[in-house]
Amino acid sequence: MSRIGKKPVPVPAGVKVAIQDRTVRVEGPKGKLSFTHVPNVKVTHSEADKALVISLAPGYKAETQGTSAFWGTTRAVLRNMVEGVEKGFEKSLEVVGVGWTASLQGKQLKVVAGYANPILVKIPDALTVTVDKQFIKIAGSDRQAVGQFASALRARRKPEPYNGKGIKYVGETIRRKQGKQFGA
Repeated sequence: MSRIGKKPVPVPAGVKVAIQDRTVRVEGPKGKLSFTHVPNVKVTHSEADKALVISLAPGYKAETQGTSAFWGTTRAVLRNMVEGVEKGFEKSLEVVGVGWTASLQGKQLKVVAGYANPILVKIPDALTVTVDKQFIKIAGSDRQAVGQFASALRARRKPEPYNGKGIKYVGETIRRKQGKQFGA
């Protein structure tokens, strides 16, 4: 049995939930999201408790077909959707290096990070990106989209261990290595 899947997902005031077949639509002040879950689980909206209840679909057992994993994953995705349309998610990146900067050019992010040409990255419509000198803040209602864009941007110039230059998450610690020793 999934211990996470058994917990109901509370739906706060101001967030609307609509369930049609296997598609769950969540709407709130920060946006709209939808998710189609696997047939192994069943999602119901309890108006009295103001919560989403995730249970096993009839004919499935928790021990077979990985149903327990789908049960917990569905609950986690729905919780992230409810939290995202209510509060939103945010990731911050830092561009570290002398002369390395980031700026916005319309719907593109321009990053100068030590290459001969600047890196131009298209910003998805669902995300909001703000830049303050070398700090990049990515915000949106979809947790997966925010994390994916931040990860793809970091992968363009990962921080290197000798000087620490690169694009890193704010608060991330880079394990530093000692360079070669010259002289006696």
